[in-house]
Amino acid sequence: MRDKALRREYTARFFRGNRPAYCGMLLAALLFSLLNLSVAWLLQQLVDYVAGSPDALSLGTLALLTAGFILAIVPLKALQYGTKPRFMARALNQFKSFAFGKLMRKSIASFQSETTGTYLSAFSNDLTAIETNYLERQYELVFNIVWAGGAVVLMVLYSPILAAIAIGLCAMPLLASMKAGAHMERAEKAVSEKNSAFTASLKDILSGFSVVKSFRAEDAAAGLLEQSGGAVEAAKCRRRKVAVILSAVGGVAGISAQLGTFLAGALLVRLGRSVTPGVLSAFMVLTGAVITSIQELPEMLASRRAALALVDKMALALESNVRDEGRDIPDRLEEGISVRGLSFGYEPGSEVLHGVSLDFAAGKSYAVVGASGSGKSTLLSLLMAARRDYAGSICYDGAELRDVSSASLYELVSMVGQDVFMFDASIRDNITMFRDFPAAEVDRAIELSGLGRLIAERGEDYRCGENGSGLSGGEKQRISIARSLLRRSSVLLADEVTAALDAETAYQVTGDILALEGITRVVVTHALTQSLLRRYDGIVVLKDGRVEETGGFDELMARKGYFYALYTVSQ
Repeated sequence: MRDKALRREYTARFFRGNRPAYCGMLLAALLFSLLNLSVAWLLQQLVDYVAGSPDALSLGTLALLTAGFILAIVPLKALQYGTKPRFMARALNQFKSFAFGKLMRKSIASFQSETTGTYLSAFSNDLTAIETNYLERQYELVFNIVWAGGAVVLMVLYSPILAAIAIGLCAMPLLASMKAGAHMERAEKAVSEKNSAFTASLKDILSGFSVVKSFRAEDAAAGLLEQSGGAVEAAKCRRRKVAVILSAVGGVAGISAQLGTFLAGALLVRLGRSVTPGVLSAFMVLTGAVITSIQELPEMLASRRAALALVDKMALALESNVRDEGRDIPDRLEEGISVRGLSFGYEPGSEVLHGVSLDFAAGKSYAVVGASGSGKSTLLSLLMAARRDYAGSICYDGAELRDVSSASLYELVSMVGQDVFMFDASIRDNITMFRDFPAAEVDRAIELSGLGRLIAERGEDYRCGENGSGLSGGEKQRISIARSLLRRSSVLLADEVTAALDAETAYQVTGDILALEGITRVVVTHALTQSLLRRYDGIVVLKDGRVEETGGFDELMARKGYFYALYTVSQ
């Protein structure tokens, strides 16, 4: 029951505010099918006129009716032109917006635990299949059903005996074709699953393009993509085979029904059983309508079921792993962050952090240092609630992170990483993230983040390029800092933000962060520069996932312990 309700919630987005266009489109399909049925009647009258039947209409009347049928096509096409494209455009736009809104409800922890390929496939390949096999087929289904149903009614009115023969000849192939249609749904779902895996592989390779090139791993990457792509094409091959079988069944049904009906009708004409040459000609057209439906309807219905299965798949992915619960907390940190007995591993039995206990006082700045693999970045991601399956506790002003709503946490905390995400939009839009802020607040964020020189040289409207390709690493980092300042986040987590920058730019960016006042700053850094380290209120030294030392720069150097060794080696 829940799955059906979920499907209705999603498919309803196709029709919300879209009923007039939808009804107009279906009306056009209905009228076109009735017009086609009228052609069969007109053909019967023409043939009977030629055969000299006394009940046939006059030639003048038939000529006027023929002209009328031809002229009727123009307003019907105009109705289709004005409704179908409009319905399709609005339906798809509303559905995509609704689905993306659902995706945006997920927390960072939820999203990072899932495969992005699922969503890339859902919003590309799957949506195309839904458009073609569900929305487009709404028109075709109405046309074929009315056309075939009307054809049966007319056949019965013309000759119940010949109609019974024609329907009987079509019944068995129709049942076989309908049964075969269930295989199309399974085949379509298999293609979707393989497409998801292929999209994920392609995304990984493109994201790591520079690494692939620098390590001369082109052949390996091509092999992986070929393997994944081969699985997609194999699934498509199976789907095409099912389509061929469905077409073959429909073809056999068509030939059998049409020839059988013609032979039976010819016999009835010779016997004089109320079947005229005109009626037999009409039967050929009407039987063709039924045959066409037998050939197309099962595949249409199967494709429609497959498309709805893709809607179900998307809905389940978007509705699962969504964390809406949790209590709200104030958007200002008053006391600090308390970490007690924090242990965590990405895989069972392989911990990265072991019993970490720390305190970060509100408004202070802290450097987190240690060798590669010591757990620095993992600690920061847990502070941002990237995972909830840790042991111990993380508390913001006494509120355990697991019990805090994601939306509330994101109002309190901002995170700046080594890789800064940028829209292909203006500098200002990338700072404000397309939200409205008072000009004075934006100017303040620009000044404090050190963006003044960039703005003076290029202007706020300068387009940053795809993922910030028109900016330097330092400029992108300053924009990410400005975002956090503009949101007035009380806590700023910075993870190796200077790792890819030159020494001078790295020094300037770190200095900008340390110059911020009234913000709790936790900075993971590999750069052990004395003048900067002296400015931190505290330094946390991690070793093999444990807190080895804490204290100020001079205090740690005086101990001549692990930090002293790290610092000495780095110089």
